[in-house]
This record gives sequence, structure tokens and C-alpha cells, in this order.
Amino acid sequence: MEEKKRILTYTGLKKLEEELENLKVVKRKEVADKIKEAREQGDLSENAEYDAAKDEQRDIEARIEELEKILKNAEVVVEDEVNLDKISIGCIVTVYDEEFEEEIEFKIVGSTEANSLQGKISNESPVGRALLGHEVGDSVKVETQAGELEYKVLKIDRSL
Repeated sequence: MEEKKRILTYTGLKKLEEELENLKVVKRKEVADKIKEAREQGDLSENAEYDAAKDEQRDIEARIEELEKILKNAEVVVEDEVNLDKISIGCIVTVYDEEFEEEIEFKIVGSTEANSLQGKISNESPVGRALLGHEVGDSVKVETQAGELEYKVLKIDRSL
């Protein structure tokens, strides 16, 4: 079974590559040193430091495997080449929320990079999916669990 393509912005790709490098070069060595120190304390059967270090090692290796899989199946959207005529992955969209009478800014990213606290929404989310392909001036209705939302597209921009 082929892995699903992971859509990433160039910024998101760099961030994941840096995390992977840090895990492989820095964290692996740190946890190996912790295991070595714990072993030197003697009896491993009742050694909490050893158990904790082994758990940490397992978590690091799992994250490395996950990152490698994401990067292997990454499809990178170069933000500088994004067409600003229509909303697409990699652009920043300013919309007007009709119900709350406020402007909201979203950055449309792949699901791997989504972080609602930073205003990054996935192209697979209800709002992201509804906005894709629309132009400035369009009204967009979005079905969500909280009910129907209506946005008017004010601006489409590149990320900085």
C-alpha cells in the first residue's frame, strides 16, 4: 500500500528536517549517555533512571521513523511560486467572518503543519477545503460541527 503524499510548505519541510537532524545527532547521543550512566549504577531490575532512559530512547526512535516517513512522502509547495489569483496551499488568506463581523487570517498548509493556534489550517480541514480555489470577493459557506459559517475572501497573499 502506497503512503499518502504529505503536502508541506518549504518552511514546514525545513522545520521537520531540522527536528530530524537534532534527534539523530543530539538527542540520540544524550539518551545513549543517560543509558550508559544508568547501567554503571549496577542492578538494572530496579533502576528507574535506566527504564526512563530506555523509554525516552524508544520515543526518539519512533519520532525519527515518523519524520523519515513524512519526509519520504513529502510534496513541497514553494510559497514563492503560489498563484495568488485563487486560494491554494501555501498562501495566507484574509477573510471577513459575516457572523462575528471580524477579519480572520489563515495560512493554508498541509495537514502535517496545521496548527490552529498559529492560524495554520489544513487543506483537509472543513474551512481549508471550502476556501481552496476561491478568489478575492467570493463568499464561501463552510459546514462545520458548530454549524454553517460564512466568510468573504478579502485578500490572498504569500507568506513571508
